[in-house]
Amino acid sequence: MTVAMRVGHGFDTHRFSADPDRPLILGGVRFEGTPGLVGHSDGDAVAHALTDALLSAAGLGDIGGMFPDTDDAWAGADSLRMLAGAVSRLVAGGWQVVNADCTVVAEAPRIAPYRQDMEARLTGVVGAPVTVKGKRAEALGALGRGEGLACWAVALIERP
Repeated sequence: MTVAMRVGHGFDTHRFSADPDRPLILGGVRFEGTPGLVGHSDGDAVAHALTDALLSAAGLGDIGGMFPDTDDAWAGADSLRMLAGAVSRLVAGGWQVVNADCTVVAEAPRIAPYRQDMEARLTGVVGAPVTVKGKRAEALGALGRGEGLACWAVALIERP
């Protein structure tokens, strides 16, 4: 039996950095006035979760396997470049993205003012509609205390 469609799920979390010069990048968009995230690359948890969802759907492993944090080539890297690399591998394997959805959980910053720009950038890289939404942890746990943020992503791919 040939599988024509597959779903993948991705997750990423990062704590906020104490470095005042580290920018916060989410979905390829720079958020002003908010601490950045600790990470080997630019720490873009949205792009990382989406990359994992796509790689998972195609059976290509995960972001850590494709872009290991032990490789200095990825130090400070633009995570949209990593996402584009995952999309290229997926397409080379005969898949195309149908759509994807990302949920960011954070007390701050607010996602809504940046949503359209994030969706446009992610959609441009993925080549299919990507939606983004923000949710609060309602003061529960580390996310609720504002120690960091997390992102979940799901992606649907198909063989054309």
